[in-house]
Amino acid sequence: MAVTLEQAQRVGYTCLKALLRFAFMVANNLVAIPSYVLYLIVLQPLRILDSKSFWYIEGVLFKWLLAMVASWGWWAGYTVVEWGDDVKAVSEDEAMVLVNHQATGDVCTLMMCLQDKGTVVRQMMWLMDHIFKYTNFGIVSLIHGDFFIRQGKTHRDQQLVLLKDHLEKYYRSRNRKWIVLFPEGGFLRKRRETSQAFAKKNNLPFLKHVTLPRLGATQVILKTLVAPQENGTPSGGDAVRKESKSKGLQWVIDTTIAYPKAEPIDIQTWILGYRQPTVTHVHYRIFPVKDVPAEPEALTNWLYQRFIEKEDLLTHFYETGAFPPPQGQTKAISREMTLSNLWLVAIQSFAFLSGGMWYCFFQYLYHCLF
Repeated sequence: MAVTLEQAQRVGYTCLKALLRFAFMVANNLVAIPSYVLYLIVLQPLRILDSKSFWYIEGVLFKWLLAMVASWGWWAGYTVVEWGDDVKAVSEDEAMVLVNHQATGDVCTLMMCLQDKGTVVRQMMWLMDHIFKYTNFGIVSLIHGDFFIRQGKTHRDQQLVLLKDHLEKYYRSRNRKWIVLFPEGGFLRKRRETSQAFAKKNNLPFLKHVTLPRLGATQVILKTLVAPQENGTPSGGDAVRKESKSKGLQWVIDTTIAYPKAEPIDIQTWILGYRQPTVTHVHYRIFPVKDVPAEPEALTNWLYQRFIEKEDLLTHFYETGAFPPPQGQTKAISREMTLSNLWLVAIQSFAFLSGGMWYCFFQYLYHCLF
């Protein structure tokens, strides 16, 4: 089949655009990430004198970095429409966010749609696969206090102990509010077959659009961060008692990400922008933590039920193009999430100006010393 001139031009334009976007992303990383690190090195005396102010500033810089990642998708036309409960109402409370996992773009989608949720982004903690520690963003996540979890049965028990220690050491000392995790423990395409075999063996529902979640990290988070009065269980060490102002974890936000035609966006697409503009749909459902059972068996059943509901939500979405209305209502209301282009340009400009400033500083230092 012969390629027309118009088709060749379109391919050429797409390749050129992808190349330019990739070059911009590389330049963005080369100035933004080192600047973040250097600013925090300079501010180390403040960390000793006023730790709260230090972590406030770090949180602002962290939010700006995530906004830069969000801008790559936003400017490529990868937007978000939100459904279900309005999570802005609980943005100042402590919450655990449970998300289904289909591709690397899920994280980028969350980086985008949580930008307009008050202080959430700068005060959140992420649980992610340990492989992300070795990416360009790994140093940022390490400084911010995110937790890298190693998958696999041989590491599971040790990782849960490390997670508990990590939460007790960093979560409230750095004034974190939201903690985000993917309970499925991996991408849908990698875990679906194993999950379906497990479901068949244990007489559990057959799921196509999600997999059965793992209990471990969710249980540790609840035990460690929930105040005793919420569900009658210990909060985990002295974490809550030391922070008398903290009410403990108050909400569980069940978050479901849906892509048109069940075709998820990966990080390569997010960066290069070769896919046509796409609207990703995100559905939220908020549960008071006092309604979440504490006992392992009951908690497992509760968690399974959340993902069975996700399956129903996604089935409905793929059939109709919309999420179903909440129980008792006849119509589902969607909300288009927006970002300010002016704000994104200002943040990107700050990053490049910072990079130039640090370059000049080290050039001056070099000439003074040599």
